[in-house]
Amino acid sequence: MAASGGGGRAIRVLNVAEKPSVAKTVSGILSRNQGLRMREGRSRYNKIFEFNYMIQGQPCQMMFTSVTGHLMEMEFEGRYRKWHSCDPVDLFEAPIRKHVPEGIGFVEDKLDIRKTLEEEARKCQWLVLWLDCDREGENIAYEVVEVCLNVNSRLNIWRARFSSLIDREIHQAAQQLARPNQLFSEAVDVRQEIDLRIGASFTRFQTMLLKDAFDFNFSTDGRNLILSYGPCQFPTLGFVVERYWEIQAHEPEEFWKIQCSHTTDEGTANFNWMRGHLFDYTCAVLLYEMCVEEPTATVTKVKKQEKLKYPPHPLNTIELEKRASRYFRMSSEQTMKIAEDLYQSGFISYPRTETDSFSTRTDLHILVQEQQEHPVWGPYAQRLLDPSSGLWRNPSGGGHDDKAHPPIHPTKFSAGESRWSEDHKKLYELVVRHYLACVSQPAVGAETTVEIDIAGEMFSALGRTIVAKNYLEVYRFESWGGSLIPNYTFGQQFTPTSLTLESGITRPPPLLSESDLLDCMDKAGIGTDATMHDHIKKLTDRFYAIKEGSHFKPTNLGEALVMGYDDMGYELWKPYLRSMMEEDMKAVSIGNKRKDNVLATCLQQMKACFLDARVNKTKLFQALEIFFDRTNRTTGGDAQHNHAQQLVRKCYVCHDSDLVLRKKPDGKFMIGCSGYPQCRNVIWLPGSISEAVVTTTVCNMCTPGPVFKIQFTFRRLEIPPNFNVHHLGCVGGCDDIMRQLIEMSGSGQRNTSSTPAIGRGIAAPSRNDSRNNNNNQQQQQATCSFCHQTGHNSSDCYSLTSQNRSARSQRVNSNSGDSPIPCPTCGSLCVLKTANTESNRGRKFYSCQTQGCKFFVCWEDSVPTTRGGGSGSATTNSRRGGRGGGGGQGGGDVRFVSATGDPVSGRSCFICGDPSHFANACPNRGMRN
Repeated sequence: MAASGGGGRAIRVLNVAEKPSVAKTVSGILSRNQGLRMREGRSRYNKIFEFNYMIQGQPCQMMFTSVTGHLMEMEFEGRYRKWHSCDPVDLFEAPIRKHVPEGIGFVEDKLDIRKTLEEEARKCQWLVLWLDCDREGENIAYEVVEVCLNVNSRLNIWRARFSSLIDREIHQAAQQLARPNQLFSEAVDVRQEIDLRIGASFTRFQTMLLKDAFDFNFSTDGRNLILSYGPCQFPTLGFVVERYWEIQAHEPEEFWKIQCSHTTDEGTANFNWMRGHLFDYTCAVLLYEMCVEEPTATVTKVKKQEKLKYPPHPLNTIELEKRASRYFRMSSEQTMKIAEDLYQSGFISYPRTETDSFSTRTDLHILVQEQQEHPVWGPYAQRLLDPSSGLWRNPSGGGHDDKAHPPIHPTKFSAGESRWSEDHKKLYELVVRHYLACVSQPAVGAETTVEIDIAGEMFSALGRTIVAKNYLEVYRFESWGGSLIPNYTFGQQFTPTSLTLESGITRPPPLLSESDLLDCMDKAGIGTDATMHDHIKKLTDRFYAIKEGSHFKPTNLGEALVMGYDDMGYELWKPYLRSMMEEDMKAVSIGNKRKDNVLATCLQQMKACFLDARVNKTKLFQALEIFFDRTNRTTGGDAQHNHAQQLVRKCYVCHDSDLVLRKKPDGKFMIGCSGYPQCRNVIWLPGSISEAVVTTTVCNMCTPGPVFKIQFTFRRLEIPPNFNVHHLGCVGGCDDIMRQLIEMSGSGQRNTSSTPAIGRGIAAPSRNDSRNNNNNQQQQQATCSFCHQTGHNSSDCYSLTSQNRSARSQRVNSNSGDSPIPCPTCGSLCVLKTANTESNRGRKFYSCQTQGCKFFVCWEDSVPTTRGGGSGSATTNSRRGGRGGGGGQGGGDVRFVSATGDPVSGRSCFICGDPSHFANACPNRGMRN
């Protein structure tokens, strides 16, 4: 930065920090607490500090205030914010805006902060941004810039870059102002938009599809259950589930190994079998017996060498979280909360950094000097600074540098503040000891490796002596075990003290600890150092995982969701997609890729995944059904949601959508295709139904499945008296009671679909898969004369009669004295039935019940007196009336004639008792009270 000129008139400078505490601390440092004035801003939490300061010789009147994290929010515009306002897939392209939200509570504070910035910006010439120096902080900085430039376009914009809240670094940042980095901000905009669109679309899809479809048998602690999907959250869950599956798939296997030990006055050496272990018991026994028969051990190798154990690399955020979890069982969320507090109090440097290498410009010694007075590690710090001790070593780097912050290190001495919790003390100690360790010499050990031969089998033992502990003196969290073994010489022979054959079993890997999970995320590039702990916390907040001790285990819900997407064949729960997105965002931050191109590519890819997932949503249902019971709750207004709750079976006409139970506005029920209007397949259910609910019970007779049974409740006065009011029925074709009730009401299946007929009959409702293969083949080739679909005959049509009614009808006909006539087509005996159509009510007709034959044969009153010559007449009537082509008294209604009024069934109208019709067609129906 070049100052605009020395001396002269003071310029007014608006300084903005990311948090109120940082604004207060920096103001105190720059003003040296002299002439510092404080006044209220619009927000009760964000004060304004005033003081005078010189920037490169330029007098400045400083106004210092703050925001509270992000000032703006990115959200969908207008109606797209409401869950049921649009198809979730529309969210990939719906208009969005980034603005300061208006409302009450916390949102109201943001509006007040904006007003404060606007008021102060109008009076200033410079704007200095003291936001955190990472990509997220840069994005917040540009939010502040946008608000301020809207009211004062002449502002001169500067950026202060710092990594710790200590005097020398804050003054240095104020004197070396730079320009903000727009590329960093654009990278965050990309991430925010991708996460918003993908997260909102998949979250709405999952939640509306599944939330009320299943009885989730776990406590939500009064919170609303949201089945959220996050581009980082789901791969994180995937790590947990994948390890759990590895454990579940593990099959313990027994193995055997030979153990050898040798004890002398100098100590005991435990020799390990260099084969490791064998799974073949016979082979292990044979080798062991060979050793027992010739137990003399011969030393074949003695190797002595110096070994070094190197100190850790400088500390970055991920290592801080991992080590705090490993050493203190502290969650990553708690770690970052404590680290942030220590940073804002000036005790450690900025805790969100990817860097694990110190710059050559960093004065490493001064950081050690500040720790010399500590009662515990002070003496070690003094030795480090003593050149004669030879303990100092410039730290080696880990190869990561985010170009924004140095590694995490102590910035101020403390023997323990009174307000600190135990976690504060532990984390501060870890940061200090880690820094002292990384500038120390490695530990030195003397290792001795001895190999022996017993009957051709090789064994080895390792002994170690610690020569110099060096960094291990101060880094108490690590150890390097030493074990003394006797002295051996090449060619020496001895008899082992013990030689045994021992067995063991293989064990599965453990569940992932938080340290393991952070390591997996880091290696796969999931999230950033500032967000990883948030993604892990989301797993427990959303009930996708629980923590057992220090290890993560997926809940049934978490496992079911991953299983559903895995069964689809997609890797939405794998880290690869998000890892590529993170690489693209990093490319945006350094200018190698353009923001718009990355957005278009990522969203196009994820939209394709979303559309495929929606087509294969039944996989999610099938996965969740393994763990949870289905419910039948419905909420109006969302077709997808109702579809999810009332799914009956796959549509056998279009093969793309599902048949779902629906309630019409008039209170009657139907089963229709969810692909309407492209597919108009429908089954009209009897009007006597008062309630109908799809259950989780799957019919074991109907194919292709699954076909879910429906719990029906009928109105008593609208069904025959010998029918139950409550009935668990199936509409797949196997339920005689439902077939008869549908026939009584004159309802049944209709299909006016525009879907080509080539696919219609393939998956039509089958009666029972216990029939032989020949009948199945005939059925698939036949065409139903009633509904004109292939795959079944008219005698098997859902809206007509059941097979077993033929036997009953023949039996009762013979009892009533009616003589059956032979079918003119197949020769089988026909049965006498009574018509229930409006024009032929009560008129009797003969019908053949043979599979594949014609349904209508002839009217009883048209049968010739000589039965032997009646075939021609019967055939003529069949051809005219059976296909509805006119002729006879039945006219066009003939092909709809069924046995619904058959008096031989033992049933009659329960209103007037007339056996020629049922209650739904009774002329006296409306006369009953």
